[in-house]
Amino acid sequence: MILEKRIDVRSILTKSNLPVADYSVNPYTGCTHGCRYCYASFMKRFTNHTEAWGSFVDVKFWPEVKHTEKYEGKKVFVGSVTDPYQPIEEKYGRTRKFLEEMKGSGCLISIATKSDLVLRDIDLIRTFPAARVSFSINTLDEEFRKDMDGSVSIERKIKAMQKLHEEGIRTTCFISPIFPGITDCKAIIRECKDKCNLIWLENLNLRGDYKPVILDFIKRKHPDLYYLYDDIYLKGNRNYWFRLNDELKEFCKTEGLEYIRDDDSLARPFTALPAVVNYFFHEEVKKNSEKQDSLC
Repeated sequence: MILEKRIDVRSILTKSNLPVADYSVNPYTGCTHGCRYCYASFMKRFTNHTEAWGSFVDVKFWPEVKHTEKYEGKKVFVGSVTDPYQPIEEKYGRTRKFLEEMKGSGCLISIATKSDLVLRDIDLIRTFPAARVSFSINTLDEEFRKDMDGSVSIERKIKAMQKLHEEGIRTTCFISPIFPGITDCKAIIRECKDKCNLIWLENLNLRGDYKPVILDFIKRKHPDLYYLYDDIYLKGNRNYWFRLNDELKEFCKTEGLEYIRDDDSLARPFTALPAVVNYFFHEEVKKNSEKQDSLC
């Protein structure tokens, strides 16, 4: 049973501290995907919800955005702490409402989702200059995906990414979070490299309430890996990420892919092979963004 609540907010656009955005937009608070590893679960601290993460959604209603021309050239990130295309969007259409209001503004839209419902809005998304849609894919193993979240299947995500790519919309395969010893980054890169314009790599960063949840899951389901997780997440050893970084750098060379540390994708030609961007060491960025995202 999902608890739905309508709430009024003063504005849907919030100034962002994220390096990839000038503004954050979150049409919902909460997310029914209920990802075990979701860093956005910190949002419970800023609401009156006591329910488990994944069991509630606040549906936002805002005054119509005025003078949208002032956002021309501004980077707007849709979905920093919620999935804007989680199932409830099909009922309320708040994400589509926002896109309709901003159409013609000239803002640079970037959407993060785990849902193929985004395909419904291709007609609007393509009207924004250099619009980008990213899909989180951290496994090709459907059973592991089901253990971790309630989003659509991996096959549906990849097909949606390919469709957007074929429609000329910039797409990102966000390999996140990478589970040590479980996520096969090379297999995902091979599967998706011709279906996207960019591939991001992000490590699993455990903190807060979900740290013991994930460690308990590893102990029960993957006991052979627990020593590795203990070393990384309890002892603070980061050597695994340095080794994986070096390994993937060499792998990308063999695949003819550029391996970089900074996202300059907006400057890349649309037809270029996707660059692979390493975000293993950016935890500080997320920490700094949590407070401002709580206002979204």
